[in-house]
Amino acid sequence: MDAAKERRPSGGDGGLRSAVVVNPVKVADLDDLRRTVNDALAAAGWPEPQWFETTVDDPGRDQTEQAVKAGVDLVFACGGDGTVMSCVSGLVGTDVALAVLPQGTGNLLAANLGLSTDMAAGLQVAIERGRRLLDVGAVEDRYFTVMAGMGFDAQMLAATSEATKARIGWPAYVMGAARHLRDRPMRVQIRIDDRPPVRRRARSVLIANVGRLQGGVRLLTEAEPDDGWLDIAVLTPRNLRHWLALGWAVIRRNGRVPQMEVFRGRRVVVTSNRAQPRELDGDLIAPSRRLRAEVRHQALWLCVPQPEEAPDLAVDAQRAGERGEQLIEEARRE
Repeated sequence: MDAAKERRPSGGDGGLRSAVVVNPVKVADLDDLRRTVNDALAAAGWPEPQWFETTVDDPGRDQTEQAVKAGVDLVFACGGDGTVMSCVSGLVGTDVALAVLPQGTGNLLAANLGLSTDMAAGLQVAIERGRRLLDVGAVEDRYFTVMAGMGFDAQMLAATSEATKARIGWPAYVMGAARHLRDRPMRVQIRIDDRPPVRRRARSVLIANVGRLQGGVRLLTEAEPDDGWLDIAVLTPRNLRHWLALGWAVIRRNGRVPQMEVFRGRRVVVTSNRAQPRELDGDLIAPSRRLRAEVRHQALWLCVPQPEEAPDLAVDAQRAGERGEQLIEEARRE
């Protein structure tokens, strides 16, 4: 880890150079957001950030790469899961850190940070310069920080409307999930590293770097974001009773979850008997019979509110949010 620390964003004694990559569709008042962020950073002694807006055709990766080329130290991703994932893809392997200003209702990385939709906490965590060098998962030419999935989890996302998410938040996913509980399973072959393939009749296969789901529910208690491993969860419920038992065990944080097997590896190839919906960090990607992922160890600097050695990214986020709210109030009074 000593060599990795040499890549830590510096910035000297002054404020860091930053950029905001924002999805304008997710923001109710873009002018107010711009004022809030600019004023809070100015109050902390930072220069005014560069601003980049995403588009349907360009959801954030190119804008992030432009910011990196412009010499920024930090990129704020302001939007939902798709915006964050696009920013991650533009930052992997660079010295530039990512900070999350979540605007979507189901932002998975924010849930694992414990920030929910707390703008103040996102700003304060960045300003306090807490950093952690994380692993990411690579799928084709894209990356994920939390998890990739094939099957039921992607079906659930596809069945959940943006309007319902905006109205009731993450519980909207429960309604989407209910529509697919009785769907037939897929036949999958799972090859992990160089081991013999595992064959299962599964409803979902999740490849995780961090263990929390929508709503902050922790599915994989052993998943750590910087250990060089991917945790693979194979969900095999066959009826409604199995789903209820699985869900209850996850909510109660039981050591063993029925109808779920967990494996670990650095390279994973999941092949289904038919094309399946797929997702990365809560954002749908093109359906396919195959999902191939591999870990990129310590590839992303992330702004976090807790000590580097803490296993859970959500430590101390509430107090960071309180400090951030105070900073914003002071900036507005000036």
